[in-house]
Amino acid sequence: MTHSLTDIEIARAADKKPIQEIGARLGIPDEHLLPFGHDKAKVSAEFIASLADRPKGHLVLVTAINPTPAGEGKTTTTVGLGDGLNAIGKSAAICIREASLGPCFGMKGGAAGGGYAQVVPMEDMNLHFTGDFHAITAAHNLLAAMIDNHIYWGNAQEIDIRRITFRRVMDINDRALRQIVCNLGGVANGFPREGGFDITVASEVMAILCLATDMADLERRLGDIIVGYRRDRSPVTCRDLKADGAMAVLLQQAMQPNLVQTLENNPAFVHGGPFANIAHGCNSVVATTTALKLADYVVTEAGFGADLGAEKFMDIKCRKAGLAPSAVVIVATVRALKMNGGVGKDGLGEENVTAVKKGCANLGRHIENLKQFGVPAVVAINHFVTDTDAEIEAIRDYVRGQGTEAILCRHWAEGSKGTEALATKVVQIVEQGAAQFAPLYPDDMPLFEKIECIAKRIYRADEVLADVKVRKQLRDWEAQGYGHLPICMAKTQYSFTTDPNKRGAPVGHSLPVREVRLSAGAGFVVVICGEIMTMPGLPKTPSAEAIHISAQGFIEGLF
Repeated sequence: MTHSLTDIEIARAADKKPIQEIGARLGIPDEHLLPFGHDKAKVSAEFIASLADRPKGHLVLVTAINPTPAGEGKTTTTVGLGDGLNAIGKSAAICIREASLGPCFGMKGGAAGGGYAQVVPMEDMNLHFTGDFHAITAAHNLLAAMIDNHIYWGNAQEIDIRRITFRRVMDINDRALRQIVCNLGGVANGFPREGGFDITVASEVMAILCLATDMADLERRLGDIIVGYRRDRSPVTCRDLKADGAMAVLLQQAMQPNLVQTLENNPAFVHGGPFANIAHGCNSVVATTTALKLADYVVTEAGFGADLGAEKFMDIKCRKAGLAPSAVVIVATVRALKMNGGVGKDGLGEENVTAVKKGCANLGRHIENLKQFGVPAVVAINHFVTDTDAEIEAIRDYVRGQGTEAILCRHWAEGSKGTEALATKVVQIVEQGAAQFAPLYPDDMPLFEKIECIAKRIYRADEVLADVKVRKQLRDWEAQGYGHLPICMAKTQYSFTTDPNKRGAPVGHSLPVREVRLSAGAGFVVVICGEIMTMPGLPKTPSAEAIHISAQGFIEGLF
């Protein structure tokens, strides 16, 4: 089955219910919804606090194989599974991330699912939504401004201007701002220094918002942000500059999760959106824990492939928030497995069972990796019209050999009807209660050993290459009391290695660590491997060129 409508046309034709009705299904009273228009609302902090003693539902993680240009459809499957669970009579909610304007106007387009498995209102979600990212941008840049202002007015904290680590952010891809010189123009404008911009989703403030449990925790974490160092190498924090209170004020409303709905009028929480290769790539802890108190099943996703997204979800988010997933769904497509098996983008429409079988090595590696966390996994084959029976059967056979099951899903074309089999299987796994979740490494393992643990057990690297400076930095942080923090790996999403062109399941490689950064507020150590851009550039033909408003007032070209 196919449909000729575009995602945006389907979204526009949606029969949306007033957001109060969606809230009522979860037991949220109208007075605890802060509406933004008729179809989206924030859930009050007061209501969230009242849920503290309620038991949690079951958490289901949707992850995927390493992404390819062919697309895997992780968000689409997350939405489809949430709809499918509701269709078979379960109380289920979805938790996904908010979209960044950078990718929207860059290469990737929107991020709200696709086909008949979407979250709406799609245009709003992909643009300003409820203003959360603007608030994060403002709070981040307030701190950046207060750093330079503090130095201008005498620098009582004795910040070494050569060692300021806190950059500025904006939510647009702009390579011209990666490296800048600021404070030019003479005495009145301060002391010239080098600086730069990251994209908002790479901001530590974003990571903090997504890991904080409430406003008090948020403010404490903001205060812990290290903005730079003095000449004696001692850290200067946001709290030292007295910026934490004002930043928390700017983020008060942004801390409240956003409630929207799927095309089938099922509840969806869309909140936060840290980059998955630079930061931890999960929606907010507040949204996930709130959903778990209100629904029996919560379907959430982690960024990119399981080597990045699922690992960070388990080792950072679940560890920090006391969450334990009951099941994992790994999304794969015939097309993406063909690419992992060596087929170019132009050859994806032709049947190639051999390439599918070869590409299954990537899927198999992810299945093996997830078993290490003690959570049972099932594979969702996200169906495309060009898939042949022989190709689908090849995946099913392979996955059977890995001790689990692959289920064909047609949610893109059929909505919840296309995921009922997957939903039934997920319920069966959850009800068996086989999950015995444990993070990959203990808190008290030394930082460098944590890096080695991820590199060897998840990426299957033979060794970690790090120069003396990096190792010394990690030892210094341990001496300062940061040794218990988890690791947030920043590497390419396209491969288990740091080389984006090495698809499949490579072995015999090394993991080079370029630098390490301490995110003391977020509560993790960022380990940068290979070339990672914290401020993307726009492509030669950005998506922005095709986005416009039609004569009827509709937004065109967003998806």
